[in-house]
Amino acid sequence: MTTLSVPLPAYLEEVVESFVKSGFASNKAEVMRKALIRLSEEEAIKDVLEAEQEVRDGKILRGDIRDILKKIK
Repeated sequence: MTTLSVPLPAYLEEVVESFVKSGFASNKAEVMRKALIRLSEEEAIKDVLEAEQEVRDGKILRGDIRDILKKIK
């Protein structure tokens, strides 16, 4: 496991500490790990929603990948 040192402004440190005090996490490192996991999940969901919208908008390629690549070249 790697350790990162990230400077935080006072208000964010207070937020982290409040999560520990509320029981969301047992320590500051766990708060940050959970926050990063949630961020990565949100980004994955956003990517899926964008891809679904592209499908609805007809912005997808259909057909044989070899034929599509020939058209691109």
